[in-house]
Amino acid sequence: MTSVFGADGKNMPCTVIEAGPCVVTQIRTVEKDGYAAVQLAYDEKKEKQTSAALKGHFEKAGTSPKKKLVEFPADFSRELQLGDVITVEDILKAEIPFVDVVGTSKGKGFQGVVHRYHFQGVGGKTHGQHNRLRHPGSMGASSWPSRVFPGMRMAGHMGNERVKVFNLKVVKVIPEHNLLVVKGSVPGAKGSYVIVEA
Repeated sequence: MTSVFGADGKNMPCTVIEAGPCVVTQIRTVEKDGYAAVQLAYDEKKEKQTSAALKGHFEKAGTSPKKKLVEFPADFSRELQLGDVITVEDILKAEIPFVDVVGTSKGKGFQGVVHRYHFQGVGGKTHGQHNRLRHPGSMGASSWPSRVFPGMRMAGHMGNERVKVFNLKVVKVIPEHNLLVVKGSVPGAKGSYVIVEA
């Protein structure tokens, strides 16, 4: 993340996203595939690390192998052709004020209830409670149902989930470097892939 001064002189927290160039590698139609969508490819990949099937797929579109393939559902058959390049300039031309960003959140491993759900722990160290400061406490009922209900908040795997952040304001577009500056934070670690939806 970084920060940018707005027109009113206030300092805004911002995230810089490299949004392109993306190549159209497949156009799906209702007649042929049963649904309408466009497939975009991003980020160069070595040929020796690409399977033969994917090599043929990229050659058909007239582009070199890419690392990331994403489909966007909508009917783009009249607007886009196979091999077209989409850059951040398209966002600039369309004058899109807000975007949604989808990404995978940072993985935090196996965490207890204090970190994962902000429990306060069992309590003080008195009455033999020397090792229960960060424990969840009681969670089941008595003779009925004699079990713990599914979906109770307990320790477990935290993070590494698909997260979507809505309505991030587009602060600046830098076409020469394919950079998109949005207000606020986006999910994921530095250098991870995100999907920008207009």
